[in-house]
Amino acid sequence: MKHFLVKTIANAAALAVAIWLLKDITLTGDNTGRHVLTLVLVALIFGLVNFIVKPVVKLLSFPLFVLTLGLITLVVNALMLLLTSFVAGKLDLAFHVDGFWTAVLGGVIVSIVSWAMHMLLPDKD
Repeated sequence: MKHFLVKTIANAAALAVAIWLLKDITLTGDNTGRHVLTLVLVALIFGLVNFIVKPVVKLLSFPLFVLTLGLITLVVNALMLLLTSFVAGKLDLAFHVDGFWTAVLGGVIVSIVSWAMHMLLPDKD
């Protein structure tokens, strides 16, 4: 349970940094409490997308991973961020990623910040 909570906090922080740095990744809401709730829900969706969809995409695109020496990971991360935006939109959450290249840059930011958060936060059960 603690591991799940740590991953959700790391994802929320990483998404918050991407929202803060990129004007084409938006999170809207009436007040700060609504922003935080939406951010946590989007982090949960992002975690589920990475847990369920990302391994399947990585398996199906394995030859591309070998061919591009892993650079296709940038595209896969961007697609996961776009899928999160799509699902959030379907659930009426005020989170949107505008465009593929924004998603690529957002995916890089989320990956770096998430890695740093995992280094800082405890991960033992």
